[in-house]
Amino acid sequence: MTAPMNYLDGNAAAGELSRMFAMDITSAEGQCANCGAKKRFAEAHLYMQCPGLVARCPLCGHVLLRFTNVRGRVFLDLRGMTYLSVVAAPQEASN
Repeated sequence: MTAPMNYLDGNAAAGELSRMFAMDITSAEGQCANCGAKKRFAEAHLYMQCPGLVARCPLCGHVLLRFTNVRGRVFLDLRGMTYLSVVAAPQEASN
């Protein structure tokens, strides 16, 4: 029997994901490709004991996101999500 891994919430990914995204992804809404749950990314269960980050759906445990940095290359796998949606910053009006 293996010991259960402890997880953090999705907010713990903010620092690492800011390497790739200018927006705060933790406030984004996403949909689990497995169970269809629509949740803020901050609600995901985040496992950091892996090589990189693994985020899982808080309802069904399906892998939503994998993120790692290997030899200066950043890899992001979002295939566990149907979508990830962030509110865009308002654009400044041009004169």
